[in-house]
Amino acid sequence: MLVEMKKLLERAASEGIGCGAFSVGNMEMVKGAVQAAEELNRPIILQIAEVRLKHSPLALMGPMMVQAAREAKVDIAVHLDHGLTIETVRKALELGFTSVMLDASTLPFEENIAKTKMVVELAAEYGATVEAELGLVGGSEDGSSDHGIQCTKPEDAEIFCRETGIDALAVAIGNAHGNYPVAPKLAFDVLEEIHKTVPQPLVLHGGSGITDKDFQKAISLGICKVNIATASFNKLTMYAEEYLKSEGKHNYFALNEAMVRGTYDNVRHHIEVFSEKCSR
Repeated sequence: MLVEMKKLLERAASEGIGCGAFSVGNMEMVKGAVQAAEELNRPIILQIAEVRLKHSPLALMGPMMVQAAREAKVDIAVHLDHGLTIETVRKALELGFTSVMLDASTLPFEENIAKTKMVVELAAEYGATVEAELGLVGGSEDGSSDHGIQCTKPEDAEIFCRETGIDALAVAIGNAHGNYPVAPKLAFDVLEEIHKTVPQPLVLHGGSGITDKDFQKAISLGICKVNIATASFNKLTMYAEEYLKSEGKHNYFALNEAMVRGTYDNVRHHIEVFSEKCSR
C-alpha cells in the first residue's frame, strides 16, 4: 500500500527500529526491493535521487515506483531523494510521490531554510512528507562531486527544524555517499545531542558500507530512516556479472532474475539489520 513516509518514520520511532530507504534505478530493483519487504512483512521506502534521472528518467521510474507501492502487500512510501530543483520536486509530487527532498545543504544556512520552506509549502498541497539535510554528507549519489563532510550542529538543527516545519532531518555525522574505502567513524555523540534537541525523525544518508553494529547504534540514538543505494547497485551488478560469466547460453529473462535477486538479497539483509534493536 502506498503511504506517506512520515507515517513509516513515526512507526519506526515508536518501535525503536529503522526503516530502510532503498534507491532503485530500474524495474528489477523495484521488484527485488518489494519482494524482500513483502517476505519479511516490513514497510520500506522506495526512492530515487535526481542525479540518477539521466539514466532512469523520472517520467518512467516514478509511475512504476508508485504503482509497485500501491500493489504491495506491505506499506511503502515513495520518495524523491536529493532533489536539485523545485521543478523536479513538483514533478515527483504530481506523479504521486509521498515524500520529497530538495537538497540545499551546500547553500548558506538561511538560504537552506528559505528553499526548504518553499518545498514544505508545496508538499503540503499534496499531503506529502518533506525531508531536508543540514550539514554536509560527504560525496554525492553518483560520485560526481564531494563537498567534504561537515557535521550537523545540534543548535542549528533545532533552529532549522523549527523554522522550516520539515518532517524529517538528514544529518551529517561522518557519513558519506558512495563506496567507503574503510568503514566510517560516526560521531555518535553529535547524533545523540541532535536527537535530544530535535523532535523530528532523523535520517542517515550514505548507509552503504556502514557496519551492522553502527547502523543499530545510530538507530538507537534517533535515526529512523536509513538510505541504501550503492550496496544495492553493487550487488545487482555482481549478480549480473556472475550470470553472464556462467556457462551456457544467456538470455534477458535469466539476467532479469539475476538482477532482481541481487537487489532482493541486499534489501533483505538491511531490513533485518534495521529491525534488530541495538544491544548496548
